[in-house]
Amino acid sequence: MQEPTESKYVPAMGFHCLTPCYDAIVRTTGRERTVKQALICQAQLEPGQQVLDLASGTGTLAIWIKQSQPRARVTGIDADPGIISIASRKAHKAKVSVTFDQALSYHLPYPAAQFDRVLSSMFFHHLAWQDKVRTTQEVFRVLKPGAELHLADWGRAANICMRGLFLTVQLLDGFKNTQANVQGKLITLFEQNGFVDVSQRQSFNTIYGTIAVYSATKPS
Repeated sequence: MQEPTESKYVPAMGFHCLTPCYDAIVRTTGRERTVKQALICQAQLEPGQQVLDLASGTGTLAIWIKQSQPRARVTGIDADPGIISIASRKAHKAKVSVTFDQALSYHLPYPAAQFDRVLSSMFFHHLAWQDKVRTTQEVFRVLKPGAELHLADWGRAANICMRGLFLTVQLLDGFKNTQANVQGKLITLFEQNGFVDVSQRQSFNTIYGTIAVYSATKPS
């Protein structure tokens, strides 16, 4: 599957050389367990559901999804083969069955209406606006009617202090990619691409800014 020439993905932490440090940095600075467990709880996973972890990174969220609902079928997908290798090793060590696939978020290798839930954590801010749109359209396509998207990412700053702290993220991941997050445009993005009942459900302040947790539903 070829990546269009006008787009490129930003790896974890912005640079491939920082990928091995990703887990340690996120664990100590980003309230990872609090945010991801809130995301899983919000998704209300049920036995037998097919769940996609979009841009699964090192696999932490996918593993926790499987541990929280062992009878769900969990798939993680990421564009970076190196980080998929890390995720696969972590899942094996955790003794959970999770499938990890390599593909771009806007070219998902799955048939329409396959998944009951799509979860994603700290990914959309890496994407240029056109790829945010294409990714949202792909997520909509692979969700079953009535199924749900649950997403955590940087959101509109809770206060001026949080806005100042977020400049660090923007310097690393790019001002253009993160501008929609700063402006609170993700809700509009989802609504304009077919989702209903779109809302920001929770928010968490971190040392790098405000993380928002969203939900959206594909109409039945």
